[in-house]
Amino acid sequence: MPAQTVAPPAQVELAIGGMTCASCAARIEKKLNRMDGVEATVNYATEKAKVAYADGVEVADLIATVEATGYTARRPAPPAPRGPRSAAGSGDSAGSGGSGGDGGLDDELLPLRQRLTTAVVLAVPVIAMAMVPALQFTYWQWLSLALTAPVVTYAAWPFHKAAVTNARHGAATMDTLISVGTSAAFLWSLWALFFGTAGEPGMTHPFELTIARSDNAGNIYLEAAAGVTAFILAGRYFEARSKRKAGAALRALLELGAKDVTLVRQDGRQETVPVGELTVGDRFLVRPGEKIATDGTVVEGSSAVDAALLTGESVPVEVEAGDAVTGATLNVGGRLVVEATRVGADTQLARMARLVEDAQNGKAAAQRLADRISAVFVPVVIALAVATLGFWLGSGAGLTAAFTAAVAVLIIACPCALGLATPTALMVGTGRGAQLGILIKGPEVLESTRKADTIVLDKTGTVTTGRMTLLATHVAEGTSEEDVLRLAGAVEQASEHPVARAVAAGAAARVGELPGVEEFANSAGLGVQGVVDGHAVLVGRERLLAEWEIPLPDALARARAEAEAGGRTAVAVAWDGQARAVLEVADAVKETSAEAVRRLRGLGLRPVLLTGDHEVVALAVAAQVGIAPQDVIAGVLPEEKVRVVERLQAEGRSVAMVGDGVNDAAALARADLGLAMGTGADVAIEAGDLTLVRGDLRVAADAVRLARRTLGTIRGNLFWAFGYNVAAVPLAAAGLLNPMIAGAAMAFSSVFVVTNSLRLRAFRPTP
Repeated sequence: MPAQTVAPPAQVELAIGGMTCASCAARIEKKLNRMDGVEATVNYATEKAKVAYADGVEVADLIATVEATGYTARRPAPPAPRGPRSAAGSGDSAGSGGSGGDGGLDDELLPLRQRLTTAVVLAVPVIAMAMVPALQFTYWQWLSLALTAPVVTYAAWPFHKAAVTNARHGAATMDTLISVGTSAAFLWSLWALFFGTAGEPGMTHPFELTIARSDNAGNIYLEAAAGVTAFILAGRYFEARSKRKAGAALRALLELGAKDVTLVRQDGRQETVPVGELTVGDRFLVRPGEKIATDGTVVEGSSAVDAALLTGESVPVEVEAGDAVTGATLNVGGRLVVEATRVGADTQLARMARLVEDAQNGKAAAQRLADRISAVFVPVVIALAVATLGFWLGSGAGLTAAFTAAVAVLIIACPCALGLATPTALMVGTGRGAQLGILIKGPEVLESTRKADTIVLDKTGTVTTGRMTLLATHVAEGTSEEDVLRLAGAVEQASEHPVARAVAAGAAARVGELPGVEEFANSAGLGVQGVVDGHAVLVGRERLLAEWEIPLPDALARARAEAEAGGRTAVAVAWDGQARAVLEVADAVKETSAEAVRRLRGLGLRPVLLTGDHEVVALAVAAQVGIAPQDVIAGVLPEEKVRVVERLQAEGRSVAMVGDGVNDAAALARADLGLAMGTGADVAIEAGDLTLVRGDLRVAADAVRLARRTLGTIRGNLFWAFGYNVAAVPLAAAGLLNPMIAGAAMAFSSVFVVTNSLRLRAFRPTP
């Protein structure tokens, strides 16, 4: 009987509405995870739930559970209907349930802005009269009541509504603290005005930062009720604005793609259609100044392509027929006809967006701890407020003072900053990375970048270009370099061998158009021969010349020996029975690799060169980029790369690895931190923790710097959030904070955390 395979769980992303703090997210996550076969992560900052669910669970069940908890959940948008031509290419498929637009945020900000405006306009005179005795005219307290009532009812209505909803479900959140605190201050003031002495003509009282130990029935706290509401609404408003800025990079990424495309039909007709109608195999026209509609291969024309918006690379790349191009990049040169190879969710742009959003929805270990604290924080705070009330009453203080201290505890202890500490930093950090061509897969990657002390660099395609290149030409006395390149290049251009193609390309780049070749013949394993401009030309190994009894002069023999000692391929050139030159061909080291190695060392990483090539070649490359000979591991088979990583780990090293090929995928996955070159194989990109969209090794250093900076920001945010609550609650309980000052401090803590995260937008790659 064949073994049964277990189907992987289905996944869905739900947009969650009604969350006001981290404890809300924790409650929803807890309820979803209690369902059989469900594993959920709820992110307060992105307002999304990422849910994996087993067979037997429906999306409707997930939504019902969220709604039963007191919040709203929305299904992901259904896929667009498909006609005869697949709509899979729709740009929406790369999206994320609304991440790409601002509509949801505008809908949220408008009522919030209206309530904030009302609260500020009415609360300012109330606070001014309470703080400045000179403004306390006869019956000023009744004007304060008239101004405060709309603030506590209309402006603070979302807090009261959420508190009642949560109470019906047997829960308490930050809104409970705010609602109870402001309502208590307002109701106490009503009692003092109507049943105490506060309503008498000529009543005055000074504003104090601390709480007086008295039982004066003439004290009112209308300024606390109005001020706290205004401060907290201001904090919510700027928090929502900041979250929009934090997600701006992802929205900009999603909007990079072209909207329309000019199809080139088989009969030559051109037709402009929405980009969503493109399918694999379609050919489309890209004029100068237009964006390339999707990933594809150039079939006609040559041009320069600017990929700066997608990869961060400022220098346009020259492309011609046969070269691959990426959707959303800009054609800045000539006319191109491109054949689509990937559309919709399979394009590099869509995959980048998915990676960025997945990272933003994740949680670091420190944030999971913060979530657990937030989930129990509110009940603990309410208990502390009750204990504060009892302590003050028991110590002989008046009811007014005891009540005021309890309200201050309720208001200042909001755990908002805890819930925002990690998500906002991740949103900004991963978004900024996407703009620079650095894709961070998840928050756990950040910890790995901090711990890594050794970085293994795959040679081919990572440190080197991965293409054979003509590096040098050594000519015999009396022979011109131009003649050598023209004749050798002409013969080699008829061959498909990588070395021949390198010689032909290098020759064409230096002398221009190459002449034609006649009587071309290929000697397997030795080289090629042909007649060019009447000359019988031989190009290949020294053995090929030996078969024709053509010796190499001493100078050329020395050049050949030096080239081979340096790990390069030596190609001999002869014509008309005489050896004329030796050409050096090799996989050229990228111009930026040496600088990249220096930067990696500066980050405390020890570079190790890993390759399947011969040791001589590896040592030559290592010498060019500044890697010590003892840190070169050569002659490694693809399946042995994993064992090399494991051996380094067994030595106590935390290993990062940079690679780009299929043969690097397993090692990338095994390393503590895998950095995949986005120019490489898909399987390598999937196995990596960080994807470097550009093929420039310097980006690896920038990626490590950005990841470490993001982790540092998260830690700073959490330190502030924890430290704020630890310090502020005892001060409030001790009567050292007026409730209005407590409200301002609480709002400031949330804004501080988000603003601190936004500093990551200023991250710049090392010039």
